[in-house]
Parts: sequence; structure tokens; C-alpha cells
Amino acid sequence: MANPEFGYDSTEIEDLSQPLPPVRQLFSYAMTAIAFLFTGLALLPLFAILIEILRQGLPNLSLETLVSLPAPVGVTDQPNGFANAIVGTLIMVGLASLVSIPIGVMTAIYLTEFGKGGAIANSIRFIATVLSGVPSIVVGVFAYGVIVLTTKSFSAIAGSFALAVLMLPVVVLSTEGALNLVSNSQRLASAALGSSRFQTTWRVVLLSALPGITTGVLLAVARAAGETAPLIFTALFSQNWFSGLQNPTPSMSVLIYNYANSPYVEQTSLAWTASVVLVLMILLINILSRLVTRNRLDIQ
Repeated sequence: MANPEFGYDSTEIEDLSQPLPPVRQLFSYAMTAIAFLFTGLALLPLFAILIEILRQGLPNLSLETLVSLPAPVGVTDQPNGFANAIVGTLIMVGLASLVSIPIGVMTAIYLTEFGKGGAIANSIRFIATVLSGVPSIVVGVFAYGVIVLTTKSFSAIAGSFALAVLMLPVVVLSTEGALNLVSNSQRLASAALGSSRFQTTWRVVLLSALPGITTGVLLAVARAAGETAPLIFTALFSQNWFSGLQNPTPSMSVLIYNYANSPYVEQTSLAWTASVVLVLMILLINILSRLVTRNRLDIQ
């Protein structure tokens, strides 16, 4: 039967309720099987790494390892842990977040709400895109030249600076993407009610994009928590508790790097256990970001 509104004969449309011909069914099953196969191959390295880390590190994981300092080599009558590395990681990632998150969010707001389409905004976006692809070791060398050589000391400040540089482009680009997802109709409706551009940005756009911004921030934090190369050049390491922002500071990633190739079983075991804790921390952050994204989709 002809449908004048859409200009086609509805009798020519294939009845999707009917089963597919055998050849097409076979092709569909084959493509589905191939898709599952390649998905499994893509996930295989991830699961292999997780299984090996859990197999090597879980047996030695205990509350004692989470609250104790690394024991000297050969000493067996005192607890062996990496609490100082956990504290150092949290401090440096926290300081980096305090710097990079506000700057990154404000920069993204400028790119989307105030400077959109301008030469300055395009230049900032280009720089952020390039910076997001710079190897972390290059950022570590940069922080070493700017902070360590100037202060003549490895320190938590230098480590936090390097991590902030790595986090900043991630926060900028992810926040810009979240802000761009807010429909212009919401901005126009706010303006129609007499709101200024600042009020619209603060009360409408930011609130609507908050779940997406949170997801990007959490991903940036997860990246910073797992970085090693920048901290080797900036914060170095310490066997003791955190003693100040101007002193060498331990971190979990550098502890794993130092102990992984150690000839001493106690240190290699501690490296495996620290790997488990670090992976679980990053996994938790990624799960939180997924939950935030899911809640955003549910709300929409």
C-alpha cells in the first residue's frame, strides 16, 4: 500500500518478524562469533595481568603491610609494608588535583562558554590536545628542570607539579566535552528568564555537565596515581614517612619500580603486593567514574 506522506509502498518493506533466510542467519552467527572472539582477544592481556598480579600479591596482602614501613633488607623480626608510599601517593595526587582541577575546569568553561570559536580558544584547545599526548617521562624531565634544579632538591612539590601537568589536559578536554553535551536550549531558556551569562554557566550549564566533569576528573586522578616516570625525576623515593613538601617523597609506583627487580625476595614480594593495592585503587576510581556516567544517563 502506497504511503503518500513518505513516498514509498509499505508492501515493499521487508517483514522483520519473519525469520531470516538460512544463509543470512549463518552469516549473522558467524559475525557474532567473530566479534566475541576479538573481544576476548582484546581482554585477554588485561585478565592475564590481573590474574598474575593477584596471584603473586594477594597472599602477602594484610593490614600489617598497609600500616607499616618497608623493613630493611635481611630484617625479618619487624613488619614489612608500604604505608609511607600510600601516604606519599595520596599527598602528591591530592596536591596535583587541587591545582589541575580548578584550572582545567575554568579553562574548559572559557573554551565552551566565553571564547568559543576564537583564536585564543582554538590555540588553548590545540595546546591541551598536544599536551595530552606528551609522554610522561618528558613531563618528568620538564618538572626536573623547572623545580628540582631550581630548588636543588627532589620533593613532593616537584612530583605534584609533574602530575598536575599530566592531569591538566585530561581535565580540560573531558570537561569541554561534558559542557558541549549540554543543549543550547537550556542556555536559551536560562537567558530568557533574565539570567546573565555567568549565572547561566554557573547554575545551569555546570550543574547539567557535573556528572561528565566528575568522570573526567576521576580518570585524570587515576592516571596520575599510576604514573612512575615523572616521580622518578621529581619526588624520587624515601624509606621513611612523609616529612615535608620540600623533601623526597615515596610513592607506590616508584616503590614498585624500585623493588620489582630487586634480588631480595622480601622486596619483590612487597612490589607485587603494592601492585595489587595500586590496581585496586585505580579500578575503584574507574568504577566510580562508570557509576557517575550511568547515573547521568539514568537522569537523562
